[in-house]
Amino acid sequence: MEMSAAGRLEVRITAADVGKRVSVRRLTGASDTEGKFTDTVGVLTSWDDDVLVITCRDGESVRIAESSLVAGKVVPAAPARRRGPAASYEELARVSARAWRPVESERLGAWELRAAAGFTRRANSVLPLGDPGLPLDEALTVVRRWYGARGLPAYVQTATGGAGTQEVLCAELERRGWVREVTAELWIGALAPVADLGAEPSAVVLSRSADDAWLARYQRKGVSEVALRVLGGGPSVWFATVPGPRGVPAAIGRCVVDGRWAGFAAVEVDPEQRRRGLATTVMAALARQALAEGASAGWLQVETDNAGARELYARLGFAAHHAYHHYREPGPSGTSG
Repeated sequence: MEMSAAGRLEVRITAADVGKRVSVRRLTGASDTEGKFTDTVGVLTSWDDDVLVITCRDGESVRIAESSLVAGKVVPAAPARRRGPAASYEELARVSARAWRPVESERLGAWELRAAAGFTRRANSVLPLGDPGLPLDEALTVVRRWYGARGLPAYVQTATGGAGTQEVLCAELERRGWVREVTAELWIGALAPVADLGAEPSAVVLSRSADDAWLARYQRKGVSEVALRVLGGGPSVWFATVPGPRGVPAAIGRCVVDGRWAGFAAVEVDPEQRRRGLATTVMAALARQALAEGASAGWLQVETDNAGARELYARLGFAAHHAYHHYREPGPSGTSG
């Protein structure tokens, strides 16, 4: 916390610091003797009517009465990473977007409106990397009309927890009644250590397309032609299969190689064959292929409540880079829809 020359804590932030990353200490409780200090670090997303709102790394917003502040200061935009490849949020957002290509898209200033008949929110949401060229309310009206014309709910994909992420936009969406439905994290890690793991390459079959056997293991049932286009889209797409009994794979995975990056997805294992290293085997085979094409770093997306996947990816050397969220438009009456 910031201290004066006399050793006293000081509040060194103002409403002019909205949009900056701050660290504040506040007193919670009835009095100085009965209360306790609570520290909060995140992006200052608003300061109105004597109330501050700070959006934390995970996207959660904390409301703080100005009168409860004991200390506060502006801090660096994001903590330095201690391991893994260096990467900006914008680079990863663009790479991950290319791995889930929509079948239809349109520009709204620097925003990209994406649609794919509802298959995966990643291909059916706005990617707002910059200025839409309109005031926010007008831009959101255009967004809702665009998705409504396609019979789809409007979603905006945002991110928090890194340099250049969109905490202020998240707060503005929430103030307008948009509802955060999904929060996940994008993790990154070095590729070579993953490639050194797992069984021999012959244990995994690699293909450029998702065949019927691969789709039989894929958790999304009734995959449409549009979904197949999304799954098969990307700079260099590979599907991995570990053969299993009765023609249904024991494990599958998908990888999109894009320059120095390899994006892993759809790593799924037969429930009866889990804890046998098959997920690691699949990722190792895909990593070896990606290395052969010149990639050196990997990324993947994992939901915050998927403890098993998070444990696996941490063992493979991946770590969270930022959180991302999908905000859904409010319903006609102002409630979520």
